[in-house]
Amino acid sequence: MTAAPAFAKINLALVVGPLREDGKHEVVTVLQRIDLHDTITLTAADELSVDGFAEDTVVKSALAKLAWSAGVKPGWHVHIEKRIPVAAGLGGGSSDAATALVLANESLVEPLPADELQRLASDVGSDVPFFLHSGAKLATGDGGELASVELPTGYVVVLVAPHGATKDSSGAVYAEFDARAGAAGFEARATLVHDALGAIAAPLDLAALPPNDLASSPVARELEALGAFRADVSGAGPTVYGLFTTEAEAESAAGRLTALGRTVVARPVAAAGDA
Repeated sequence: MTAAPAFAKINLALVVGPLREDGKHEVVTVLQRIDLHDTITLTAADELSVDGFAEDTVVKSALAKLAWSAGVKPGWHVHIEKRIPVAAGLGGGSSDAATALVLANESLVEPLPADELQRLASDVGSDVPFFLHSGAKLATGDGGELASVELPTGYVVVLVAPHGATKDSSGAVYAEFDARAGAAGFEARATLVHDALGAIAAPLDLAALPPNDLASSPVARELEALGAFRADVSGAGPTVYGLFTTEAEAESAAGRLTALGRTVVARPVAAAGDA
């Protein structure tokens, strides 16, 4: 039996462009893990099964693809201990799948090489490859082209999952984006992301990143009023995050916003090997 945390993520920036020839949108997004996490436990079994989260389809699909690629029987049992809110813009399902892939691949007599595992992860979902590696990433193209970025982690994150809010399907979110001609000015906004990343030396510099193109929320303004130096929607939402300089500020803000939604205080996860 092996177990590992499957960390959530926030999008520190999300800029969206026009439709590509493959039917996906061009994106430029900055992805940062936070220490809110599910726990994935994997054991050898006679057949493939997943429990602990009845709604899972992505972990089971990922491991079936791994077994097929490796030419082995899919003989694993996975237990998911769920803590990350579901369909919240925090990447919980993708992180679960990536973590299960890593654990299952390590259990093979002949594990798939890193590049092949990366390709397999891309087939599972656009966010899954990000979760195979540590550290913040700049994702471009359709979101699958990843480059490491060095970002400060000396801040505290407050997550607010608004009460009663539901996440529209990705197709619906992007259709609304296209209907309002949201891609206009994409190149200029993408340049803002690159320029901001090049100038980030301290946590407060993250405030220069442009806002989320797909979604906005009045909760972000509430977080800013309570001292967040940056607040925005993560992914397609509905979860909103605020970045605070101190634990005390973050805890105070989280306590004052419980009427608006479920609140969680978390910290960014540094890259492996970082202090």
